[in-house]
Amino acid sequence: MIKAVLFDIDGTLLVTGGAGAVAWQRAFRELHGIDANIEEHTHAGMTDPEIAEIVFREVIGRDGSDAERAQAIAGYLGHLEDAVDESDRYRVMPGIEETLPRLVEQGVLLGIVTGNIEAAAHIKLARADLNRFFAFGGYGSDSRDRTELTKKGIERGGEVSDSPLELEATIGVGDTPRDVTACHGAGIKVVGVATGSYSVEELRDAGAEWAIPDVTSGFPV
Repeated sequence: MIKAVLFDIDGTLLVTGGAGAVAWQRAFRELHGIDANIEEHTHAGMTDPEIAEIVFREVIGRDGSDAERAQAIAGYLGHLEDAVDESDRYRVMPGIEETLPRLVEQGVLLGIVTGNIEAAAHIKLARADLNRFFAFGGYGSDSRDRTELTKKGIERGGEVSDSPLELEATIGVGDTPRDVTACHGAGIKVVGVATGSYSVEELRDAGAEWAIPDVTSGFPV
């Protein structure tokens, strides 16, 4: 019996239609006077701290200091809400708006595991009013390593439920091989959903215990 489900955000719960890339671009233009095309230098599943480092290294041509990277992340957050609100390609993935309330009604504890820093995660979820379903999470602001932030999410789930989550009764849901690897590293099974950049076959090859087109087809809970 599954008692807790941890969802990735981008490509799994929703897509912002490039709003994150727009916010990063505005931040680096404002702070450093450059146009940084984030999508040319990053790929799905990266954490926000990783993205900041890569832009400094590959676009600006040097490693940014800790203070510069923190400033870039703050600038990104400052532009993200407007970018999300302005996006005409923002959409929630098929079946999510039906699946989340159903899981809550069944008494399943819902959490987030995402490479987004915590504030960015909540901004992205807010437009679709999805924050209300999630009691805890592990975020890119906890660790740049997805396995570690997933472990942190599981730990917080135990704090919310007042007892450690049973790993065998907890599953993760994600759309990339990085999600699969992270969840396995944290000791939980994975539902791979092909609503992002990877196919059902690629997610199955990455080791997902369930690989499905979306949560409307074969979701195990």
